[in-house]
Amino acid sequence: MRLFSSVNKNGYFVDNRVVFVYILEQLRMQDVRLGRPLFGGALSATIPYSAKDISELREIPDNQEVFAHCHTDQSIIVELLEFQNHVQNEDAARYHFEDVAGSNKALAPGTSEVRTVVALPKSQLSLEECSSAWLLTGTQLVAKFNEEAKNTVTFYLGLFRLPQFSTDILVTFNDPLSISLDSSSAVAVGADQQVGTEPWTLNNFQCLLQSLRLHDPGVFG
Repeated sequence: MRLFSSVNKNGYFVDNRVVFVYILEQLRMQDVRLGRPLFGGALSATIPYSAKDISELREIPDNQEVFAHCHTDQSIIVELLEFQNHVQNEDAARYHFEDVAGSNKALAPGTSEVRTVVALPKSQLSLEECSSAWLLTGTQLVAKFNEEAKNTVTFYLGLFRLPQFSTDILVTFNDPLSISLDSSSAVAVGADQQVGTEPWTLNNFQCLLQSLRLHDPGVFG
């Protein structure tokens, strides 16, 4: 008895598992092309595969969209923030990185470091409304849920500046570099790790940044 196969009109066996995987891949590719609605459809972007919408699990601030990888400790946050007109160019990216470090209690010497800050060419972006865009790479020592154990996390921070809307759009990719054995993340990742589940990469994040689009400026108030 063939549980996963059937016979097509030409009399050949068809592996339904292959067909099922093909359909899933086509749906995934369609989602990549169309982009995932954000903030009620006011924006959209290509969110990496295996993303879990955290708003389905707990309450998220109205100015945030939060996604977590289903089988790793990686996460992506899209935030609508007040435009910081006292900082310009790459200093604006550094300002937001330090603000995140403050929230993570990573302001002490040796707990955070900016590695690179580069401009993102507007010709490669879908968000035509931004005046400039920046990609910062850095690391922070972060304790999860106010635990004592600290994890070393690589932060990829994309910043889109929209002064005409008094808004900075901040997109953060949290990618753990090393997880303390005493962290709750070590237990969660170890228990949920599955064969064949790939972690998100910088390429996935860059695809998100390049695909971000604005559909309704009313989201900025």
